[in-house]
Amino acid sequence: MTAPAALLPRTAEDLAETARRVREHVVDMCAGPEGGHLGGAFSSTEILTALYFAVLNVDPAAPDDPDRDRFVLSKGHAAVGLYAVLAERGFLPTAELADYGRPGTRLMGHPVRAVPGVEMPTGSLGHGLALACGFALGQRLDRRPARSFVLMGDGELQEGSVWEAAIAATSLRLDNLVAVIDRNGLQLTGPTDGKAPMEQLAERWRSFGWAVRETDGHDLAALVEHLSAAPWEPGRPGLLICRTVKGRGVPFLEGRPAAHYVTLSARNHARARAALRSPARRPA
Repeated sequence: MTAPAALLPRTAEDLAETARRVREHVVDMCAGPEGGHLGGAFSSTEILTALYFAVLNVDPAAPDDPDRDRFVLSKGHAAVGLYAVLAERGFLPTAELADYGRPGTRLMGHPVRAVPGVEMPTGSLGHGLALACGFALGQRLDRRPARSFVLMGDGELQEGSVWEAAIAATSLRLDNLVAVIDRNGLQLTGPTDGKAPMEQLAERWRSFGWAVRETDGHDLAALVEHLSAAPWEPGRPGLLICRTVKGRGVPFLEGRPAAHYVTLSARNHARARAALRSPARRPA
């Protein structure tokens, strides 16, 4: 299976424009009555865009194809970002995003299997890596060339289950598994390093036997290069640490803990959309 080429951006400029549209969708959803986790969705926008438009072997017309790559959003609170990307990729109508958070909608605050393209429901932090390990092992046992990807938040690394899964992945030599860390440095209650310091994060994962790379999480070209190249080392799962900014793209929210969850007023909704459409403010 290969994804329909006609749906995929052809240039770096196309990818950047897709990421901008994704942010606009997120802003619109966060202006609804329920609000949303804008900060973490914005810090991971380029990661999700690179995956769904340049890396993952998926097809919106055949979302359950057994040969597809798998993606798990372990930081399930960033669902608004995933919904926006899935809509842009053609898994669901973009018009449906207006239903986010409303009674009876399938676009809930955390992703569920009712949404096309969502592999597993997530939200309780620390479980996504184990789920992705299961997908990767199943792909290997079925002798399929597919890969599994999982996106985790840096605050999520405080969960012990993450490290249990990290040990399992190397024990099983799951080189078809790639974990991505959205290293924006913030969690709900403040800076992550003020809660549980994560110095030498790359070295910690290497000590568990992972092949580790680091990059700018807002650099689409670098993200595509790294993620497309996996597996990086035979017999080793891969970890990409992405340095990001929470709320990236909206000046009054960038790098602030308050960006974690927002319900945008009409005024701030307009300000955010104006910022995203300003050439000087668009993420590179």
